[in-house]
Amino acid sequence: MDRRIIYLQYTNPAACPPLEHSSRILADDGWEVLFLGTGALGAAPLRFPPHANVTVKQLPYCAPGFRQKAHYVFFGLWVAGWILAWRPKWVYASDALSCPIALVLSLIPGLQIIYHEHDSPATASGSNRLVLLARRLLARRATYCILPNMVRAERFQADVGRSGSPVLCVWNCPRRAEVSEPRPPIDDTDVWLLYHGSIGPALFPLSVLSALANLPDSVKLRVIGYETMGSRGYVETIRARARELRISHRVDVLGPLARFELLKHCRHADIGLALMPNRTDDINMNAMVGASNKAFDYLASGLALVVSDLPAWRTLYVEPGYGIACDPDDPTSIAHAFWSLVDHPTEIRAMGERGRRRIDADWNYETEFAKVFECLNGEPELHRTSKPNRFVGSCSQTHGDQIQ
Repeated sequence: MDRRIIYLQYTNPAACPPLEHSSRILADDGWEVLFLGTGALGAAPLRFPPHANVTVKQLPYCAPGFRQKAHYVFFGLWVAGWILAWRPKWVYASDALSCPIALVLSLIPGLQIIYHEHDSPATASGSNRLVLLARRLLARRATYCILPNMVRAERFQADVGRSGSPVLCVWNCPRRAEVSEPRPPIDDTDVWLLYHGSIGPALFPLSVLSALANLPDSVKLRVIGYETMGSRGYVETIRARARELRISHRVDVLGPLARFELLKHCRHADIGLALMPNRTDDINMNAMVGASNKAFDYLASGLALVVSDLPAWRTLYVEPGYGIACDPDDPTSIAHAFWSLVDHPTEIRAMGERGRRRIDADWNYETEFAKVFECLNGEPELHRTSKPNRFVGSCSQTHGDQIQ
């Protein structure tokens, strides 16, 4: 069917906001959308809001080990059954573990594949090598490949070789429908800081709590999210550190929330935290501008930002006046950033309003996804340049530039 699309991912699709955004854009346009996924560790409460044209089917989560390998084979057969029964025109594969299955599906005549990579996989041994091989081969057969950051797009093209498909860079922005109304002035005594996302020491260092302890009791912190496989127990570490600093009454740690519930908390906060580590070998951490949902979510809700003092983050968020920067490893630097905002509540709202307008104007998923939307609807396809696989879409500052 020309207007049927299956989203394929070996995880919980609701853990990836861009999948919700693109699927709703298509569903609102009359597409029939089917998600085939699984559960995911710590992300069980995450779910999409209902939509008449969107159906989500998931197998239960299976922990790593031999049973997971059998589970993966069953998942692949289950997906193939749905493809044959439902007969979509497009498959939208959206994680590295979906690549082997999508590669086999790409052999079906008339079925077109889009590969959207949210997190770049690390080089590894064993079965992961097969996943990386399938990723490289799929990149040559897919109609388009999508990445959320320019640096990752360039790295992806280097990994898959020059014969790969055109690569689009689509930022992980919110939809226009998620942009809040202008925020009223801060007129009460409490100022709320907010962190949302995966909870671990790389993105939420304990230095934040040390900084908070140096601020008045009227400044409070809410943390929303879930622990990843490598950060089990970190929530309790946060609570223990808060008790040690005697600020537990000012720190509210919640579990994961569905996106529409998360945004309600964003709209009751004042300052959003988006801290990246200063030094890391992780390509995803090093290239998070555009790929980070949280910074855009905060701006869509009218929050001022506190970000890491890294060149790309300073250029994108600090210089235009949406927030201020700090050293995430230094509690004194973080506390100074907090004080700079808390002492000027009018500026908090001014920064948030500038960011909110920017999201509504062009940093939104409707704008970012437009090129893919046009292609899915059969409008003029993106042409290949003289360097065919070097086409990258809107992840540059100017939006629409080509990497040469």
